[in-house]
Amino acid sequence: MESDYVIVGAGSAGCAVAYRLAEAGQSVLVIEHGGTDAGPFIQMPAALSYPMNMKRYDWGYRSEPEPHLGGRRLACPRGKVIGGSSSINGMVYVRGHAHDFDHWAETGADGWSYADVLPYFKRMEAWDDGGHGGDPDWRGTQGPLHVKRGPRDNPLNTAFVEAGRQAGYEVTDDYNGKKQEGFAPFDQTIHKGRRWSTANAYLKPALKRPNCDLIRGLVERVEITDGRATGVVLAGGQVVRARREVILAASSINSPKILMLSGIGPAAHLAEHGIKVVADRPGVGANLQDHLEMYIQMASKLPVTLYKHWNIVSKAMIGAQWLFTGTGLGASNQFESCAFIRSKAGVPYPDIQYHFMPIAVRYDGTAAAEGHGFQAHVGPMRSPSRGAVTLRSADPADDPVIRFNYMSTEQDWEDYRRCIRLTREIFAQEAFAPYVKHEIVPGAEMQSDADLDAVIREHAESAYHPCGTCRMGRSDDKGAVVDPEGRVIGVEALRVVDSSVFPRITNGNLNAPSIMTGEKMSDHILGRDPLARSNDEPWIHPDWETSQR
Repeated sequence: MESDYVIVGAGSAGCAVAYRLAEAGQSVLVIEHGGTDAGPFIQMPAALSYPMNMKRYDWGYRSEPEPHLGGRRLACPRGKVIGGSSSINGMVYVRGHAHDFDHWAETGADGWSYADVLPYFKRMEAWDDGGHGGDPDWRGTQGPLHVKRGPRDNPLNTAFVEAGRQAGYEVTDDYNGKKQEGFAPFDQTIHKGRRWSTANAYLKPALKRPNCDLIRGLVERVEITDGRATGVVLAGGQVVRARREVILAASSINSPKILMLSGIGPAAHLAEHGIKVVADRPGVGANLQDHLEMYIQMASKLPVTLYKHWNIVSKAMIGAQWLFTGTGLGASNQFESCAFIRSKAGVPYPDIQYHFMPIAVRYDGTAAAEGHGFQAHVGPMRSPSRGAVTLRSADPADDPVIRFNYMSTEQDWEDYRRCIRLTREIFAQEAFAPYVKHEIVPGAEMQSDADLDAVIREHAESAYHPCGTCRMGRSDDKGAVVDPEGRVIGVEALRVVDSSVFPRITNGNLNAPSIMTGEKMSDHILGRDPLARSNDEPWIHPDWETSQR
């Protein structure tokens, strides 16, 4: 039980690191607490609501009662399976905006500007436009991660983009290319009708090499000797040795938990739990961020929505078609149109995201009582609210304490009300006239600020994008946990390489930037020169200072 590198967590970043280290000839041992991803619940894209609600595949975390959301405890699914959260997520592929990464670099993550990270996005992608357009000069075609677009056969998907155009917004052919801002087709991590998780893209090919192995186990802590990480201790006491480095990629919830159990974190908090302090890093577990979103649901006049398949017979037929041919409605996540817009003049790049779905249904699979309907998931991208992950006890079997502290500033409420009102305006456009019957949620009677606040308090849910709890920064930054090469400040031979290290949350879904982080960190681990910086200049709205659209 020894290798050059021990990677904790076979998720979005961990699988990418394992692949690149094994490819370079290093011996790699990946430790994953969850099990196999075999079976239709994970592999069939349209079944996405199942794995994130199954204890077999999900850690089952919940937030503490959120004081600004009526004391609700919100679900915080994290993948407990090979592929991690890329095996239970919505398969939406969003790189993030160029300015997100420039902000990282400006705040201390040297070498992580957009010019630095774009080559890694290209390296990891196998982009297939399928004849549906796109921005080929900005995309990669030879990487392990297959990215494509859905068929967009449902007329509501094109109605959503057309309504955006009618409302005066930009339309973009590729939000992952030069121009994020606008209404667009959505990208999916789906290949040949299957979920293309990092288990499929990276881990399984890596495991075919003789120098990469996977073991199942719960990592309780990192073993640190004389200030150097030498291995990890599994539940039951078994020690797995790392000759060169221990690499944490256990999620933005579990990576800080493992660090704290290992004596790396806020000294006073560790002392409360009787844990000997190895490195006093107050930033461990702090800076927790997420995207909070709501469904704006409309009842449909016409029976064109996916609700016609919301019965056992139709679901069985869709499942059978997918099982035998890998095609049909089962081969898409049904997120096929989207938008990134700015909330007001003076905002330089999009701060609102839309996921559109041609059915009115919750993430838990509950369809709207109205029957036929459709919805847009909407939420602000850059909330100023910050939360924390802390220890519940010194027992590794205990779940950590997760406090997001959602909606803790007045700006959050202003931004969210604006999201709802802008969405209503989009659904009021001529493109939706044949379809809109009435508003289900929030309901047309909910108009005042107080009304909307009540709706937000009751209905807002996590978009499942936690990050930031082991923030990357310069070595002299007391709030930083890792340096720009992922090395834990104050401990040798220990890195964190997952979405924990994000200084600030990126625009959109986090799977793509998490994988990119693993790709780039693998070059740092191997001591390689980074890929050459890109000279590509992203599109910014020329009138952003004076115009909202």
